[in-house]
Amino acid sequence: MSRELRGACFCNTVQYTVEDSFEYAMICHCSQCRRTTGSAFKPFAGIKRGKLRLTAGDAALLVHGDAEGNDTHCGACGSLLYSVVREGKYLHVAMGSLIDAPSIRPTAHIFVGSKAPWFEITDALPQYDELP
Repeated sequence: MSRELRGACFCNTVQYTVEDSFEYAMICHCSQCRRTTGSAFKPFAGIKRGKLRLTAGDAALLVHGDAEGNDTHCGACGSLLYSVVREGKYLHVAMGSLIDAPSIRPTAHIFVGSKAPWFEITDALPQYDELP
C-alpha cells in the first residue's frame, strides 16, 4: 500500500490527501498552465481521480471548466491545486501544492513549443514541443 501525501492551498483553506502512487510527472510550459499558475511552467503529477481526497475546504473550491476537464483552485487564495484531465478520469496535481514530498519526479518538459520566451530550460530532461 502506498503512503498518503498531504497537500493544501496557500491559505490552508483547502486541504487534501493523495496516494503516493502517481503514474507520471512532467513540467508543462503551455500558455494555459502558465496563466493558471502565474509562472513559467506547471510541474504536475498524474494520478487516477479517485486517489485524491479533500479533507477540508470543499465549499471553498473554485472550478474553471466542467467535470471532465477543469482547473481547481482555492476560492479564498486562488492557489491551483489540481487539474481534471483525460475525460475526467485523471488529476494533474500541482506539485507545488504538495506538503509532503512525492516519490516521483518530473521526467520531461512538455509543450516547450509554446513556452515563455523569457524562460530558459537549463536541466537535461527531455523536451517535447507538445505531448511525447
